[in-house]
Amino acid sequence: MLDQVPSDTERFGYDREAQPVGIVHFGIGAFHRAHQAWYTDRAMDAGDRAWAILGVSLRAPDVAAQLCPQDGLYTVTERIMGCKQTRLIGAVRRVLVAGADAAAVIAAVAAPTTRIVSFTVTEKGYCRADDGSLDFGKAGAGSLYRFVADGLRRRHDADLPGLTLLSCDNLADNGGQLTALMRHYLDRHDPALLGWFDRECTCPATMVDRIVPATTAADRDGAARALGGLRDEAGVVTEPFSQWIVEDRFAGPRPRWDRVGATFVADVAPYETAKLRMLNGAHSALAYLGLERGYHYVHQAIADPALQTLVWRLMREEAAPTIVPAPRQNLAAYAASLIDRFSNPALNHRLIQIAMDGSQKLPQRWLATLADNRQNGRACPAILTALSAWLRHLRGDNGPVDDPRAAELGGLWRGSDMAGVADAFFGPSGRFATDWTMTPDDRKQLLAANAAVPLPDSREART
Repeated sequence: MLDQVPSDTERFGYDREAQPVGIVHFGIGAFHRAHQAWYTDRAMDAGDRAWAILGVSLRAPDVAAQLCPQDGLYTVTERIMGCKQTRLIGAVRRVLVAGADAAAVIAAVAAPTTRIVSFTVTEKGYCRADDGSLDFGKAGAGSLYRFVADGLRRRHDADLPGLTLLSCDNLADNGGQLTALMRHYLDRHDPALLGWFDRECTCPATMVDRIVPATTAADRDGAARALGGLRDEAGVVTEPFSQWIVEDRFAGPRPRWDRVGATFVADVAPYETAKLRMLNGAHSALAYLGLERGYHYVHQAIADPALQTLVWRLMREEAAPTIVPAPRQNLAAYAASLIDRFSNPALNHRLIQIAMDGSQKLPQRWLATLADNRQNGRACPAILTALSAWLRHLRGDNGPVDDPRAAELGGLWRGSDMAGVADAFFGPSGRFATDWTMTPDDRKQLLAANAAVPLPDSREART
């Protein structure tokens, strides 16, 4: 494919074939290709070599089917207000499908050149139980834990160094959570490896930030025009903004991602909390409230004056007071920048994509904020309004629900009303009571927000 790409396309200058695999990445979806792989490609282009990526798909073979025929090559197109810039990315060497290539995946984790195993498997990929511990019913032979544990065992037996396990997912304290979950898995399946894991491996925390919508057929057609007719089935479209904050705690060598815009810090928590509670929290509110108003995209929802006002309040008055910022971290400026990013009409970021897996996302996006404000006597009417919209979404008001707990949570609506459902979710013995429990005032606000919503058949679809 490389020799077919127009010579004027922005691209890497390093020799791909000379770069050994230094990173094994689980979950090589659009976000990873527009973020971590994009940073790695540019770091290698700046002279920090030997960090090629081997991608692993844990479930569907779609990405492998897209990337492998293209020798791992693909494009990242940045769009804003009618302007776009496309770059050819060379960091990904190949992609394996875990179910079909299990032995090869384990061998890659155990390979002497591998230094980092990274993850963008979404919240549900960590196989957590409701209390945050590892759910062994989910963490079976097809989970990330099996492949990593088997690879680590081989490294130990071959007297090779440990690895850095790098979660790049939207989990609060993602490094700490990955450490605990990995230890829990090893304690059951290979307890003799636990001491070596603790001594030789690290799980740094990270914060990742870039809006990456699902790629559409129109996006691929646009990429083909930019590439002189060459089809790129694995291309991704994103915004110009990107941010990557990484705890500087690696088990061995690390790429010089800081040369191309990433930031290594001692404490990721202030950045991570701001992103989860402000950006992700606002995104989820726009998704559920926007869908029931008939909107399809983020830029449409944020253009609605009522929704923009609610999102401002959620970020500035409800989320920001719960965050202790790092030096020079300006939360007011961050909120303003998010409104601008949400308003970008070039991305067509679908609300239904953001609405997926709410049961996995909302505890850290909303419920943690509610709990912190509770301790300080502050009300959260914006989040409670959004929370009522999520409950209606689970009822099926916006169509089929894509959530691993859809049947369980949606079933709570059978024979019940909003008051009963709210109690079943957030009452003293509710499904999410470990994260946050309603007070009588919270309950009253949530029910009032629900009562103010028109019936679904009165909505008008908007394009």
